[in-house]
Amino acid sequence: MDISKKINNEQPALSSYALQLTKNIEDANDLVQETMLKALTYQTKFKEGTNLKGWLYTIMRNSFINNYRRLIRRNTFIDTTDNTYFLDSSSYVTENMGENKFLAKDLQDAIATLPEDLRITFELNMEGFKYHEIAEELDIPIGTVKTRIFVAKRRLRKQLKTYAGHYGLQDK
Repeated sequence: MDISKKINNEQPALSSYALQLTKNIEDANDLVQETMLKALTYQTKFKEGTNLKGWLYTIMRNSFINNYRRLIRRNTFIDTTDNTYFLDSSSYVTENMGENKFLAKDLQDAIATLPEDLRITFELNMEGFKYHEIAEELDIPIGTVKTRIFVAKRRLRKQLKTYAGHYGLQDK
């Protein structure tokens, strides 16, 4: 089979990969076209017996990266004006995220004050274990797991209520 036909046969796989890279159907179609054009233009560089799909994916990935870098360079500019309005504008102020360290510390302290049975069950749930997995691990009924997690959350909510107003989590 002719290399051009082999390249054309890979177009559906390339379209899927392009959509993963770009997250946009139009950009993905453009990327596929660019990749196909480069592959057909440089088909003499392809070594028969090697992985054609891998070669095409490499062309596509490199094209995507180069296009991204070109876009970033084009959208980057250096402001040399003396206008400090944006620097002084309160709408361009970022929040100091240092308070999150205090929240994390207070949360860890609150979890540590829970009775051991509630704490262990709650921590396993926070680590992503499913109720039935926790029940098996701790050798307790699934209903007990659900109750312990509910009680732990209620106690933590009560202990950390000072954060509720700040984060808009107060009970309605």
